[in-house]
Amino acid sequence: MSNFKTFKYETKRNNLFLRVCKGHFATNDRHSNYYIDVVAQKARLSEAKAVAEELSSYFYHSTIVDTILCLDGTEVIGACLADELTKADFVSINAHKSIYVVSPEITNSSQILFRDNIIPMIEGKSVMLLAVSYSSGRSVEAAIGAVRYYGGNPVGVSAIFSTQEKSKDSLPIYSCFNPDFLGDYEHFNPQECPMCKAGQKLDALINGFGYSLLK
Repeated sequence: MSNFKTFKYETKRNNLFLRVCKGHFATNDRHSNYYIDVVAQKARLSEAKAVAEELSSYFYHSTIVDTILCLDGTEVIGACLADELTKADFVSINAHKSIYVVSPEITNSSQILFRDNIIPMIEGKSVMLLAVSYSSGRSVEAAIGAVRYYGGNPVGVSAIFSTQEKSKDSLPIYSCFNPDFLGDYEHFNPQECPMCKAGQKLDALINGFGYSLLK
């Protein structure tokens, strides 16, 4: 049975926490020594609101957002973020405007699809992508490409945790947390993982929806 350690870091903002597990974890294209646990932030309204308040503080003065594209099951946070960006008491260029909150459809071949009745919410719109995390950026970059394919204008990426400040094509990434909160956070290509080379077995497989223990 895996016995990785779990930690909870508090912040100055009420209900905004960083929960992590330390061990040896694998995504479909990366190994890392931390799993960022965001399940409560995606499902618990008070924590989703705290994430949305933190993220909106970075860009509501300067970024037009017509649509929030929710990845990794972040729809609750997306709805809270849209609410923050349309509050009348914010000095915001988005004030009093409606914001669409949508999710992509993923086909069996891992392609991103928007149905005909969703396309008008993407085409010609300024789209903010909302993700759990940005590390390798593989899934987020695919979503950025899909938004452009359907005629949308990606204006940035919002994430709970990010190792980068800009996407691969220089879109700004706004995040609540970065590796500085952890100090020793590392991630590797599987072929270069020092934990694997040292014979340390994987504790769990992880993605934006959670983890599956390896026994």
